Amino acid sequence: MTQDVAILDFGSGKITALIGQRGLNNTFIINGKGEADYDGFCDGEFFKPEQLPLAIHHALNAAETMAKVKIDKLYVGVPGDFTICVCKDIERTFGDNKHKISSKDVDALHQQGNTFTDPAYKLINVQPIYYTLSNERRLIEPVGLMSSKLKGHISYLLAEINFVDTVETILKGFEINEIEFVSGILSEVLFLFEETKRDQYVVLIDVGYITTSVAVARGDGLLSLHSFSLGGGNITGDLATFFKISFAEAETLKRKVVLTLSMESDDYYMVSEKYPAANVNEIVAYRVGNIAKTVQKCLDMCDYVIPENVTFSLTGGGLSYIRGAKEILADKLSRKVEVVAPRIPQMENPAWSSSLGLLDLAINIQDSQKKGFFAKLFKK
Repeated sequence: MTQDVAILDFGSGKITALIGQRGLNNTFIINGKGEADYDGFCDGEFFKPEQLPLAIHHALNAAETMAKVKIDKLYVGVPGDFTICVCKDIERTFGDNKHKISSKDVDALHQQGNTFTDPAYKLINVQPIYYTLSNERRLIEPVGLMSSKLKGHISYLLAEINFVDTVETILKGFEINEIEFVSGILSEVLFLFEETKRDQYVVLIDVGYITTSVAVARGDGLLSLHSFSLGGGNITGDLATFFKISFAEAETLKRKVVLTLSMESDDYYMVSEKYPAANVNEIVAYRVGNIAKTVQKCLDMCDYVIPENVTFSLTGGGLSYIRGAKEILADKLSRKVEVVAPRIPQMENPAWSSSLGLLDLAINIQDSQKKGFFAKLFKK
């Protein structure tokens, strides 16, 4: 019988807890869901850490009540803002004779590269970009093949220990027997893109409410990960400041914006009152362009050359719903940009990418641990 899996997802404006299991055709059965708004984080720091215990309690309690279960094991997603990515080339030799590579050999290769000693970070995921055999053939799955050596380009993801310690301290009061931290951005990449697409290159731009993460990925791992403190909430703030209105009014106004239309002086968006559409569009377009410029700075810090034909992917609940935003991103980044979202009925919304990605990864971890095969691909 399939068991429920529980995840806790820290968005930049909302905490989400899900309890669920794998459904038919690789869908999900969500048995429990809980959400709690909070002030979020910026530059690796929570704005109001004193809010966290209550927000986490609301999210977990609602999910447990809905599912009618007590969470025994919880997978916690570490946001990109609290994560660093390090890639290494690792090599193991087996002598002159050909050796049949086992999962233990792969695990040993991963561990060989685990030389991280900085107490400010905790290793949470080890993922292969690709492996190479003695014939220089690149591949994703080396187990069972014959070779005199095994090389790997391996991605290591580390979480800031302050995030880990803060969350663990809060969760001690929930009587959860086991807590496992995993990368939220990694889970999105593995969930949203098929293996064939990841075997080339993937560029994922996850724009949240107040933070954005930019990941370059290949194979089963991340090559580069950078985050910055700009998101959909900044657009709301810009509108609220310019028109001297409440955030709630500004948020509603933002969701009416169509940037692909050329607005005349007598065009208006109607909320509780009329707002000149040309002014609104100018404000929103400027901030979207500002986000695009910062995304480009993140990509400039990537050590890998992204092929010209790679389409950039936009997800998250901060920008993807604004009509015309992806076109501005595409223009500023000189790349084609597409909006990506979970291919799950009734959940085909970019805002669900992070939470469902975590649930998908958590279920895969559970399954791999039960099977006892290659589980180390998904955990430290």
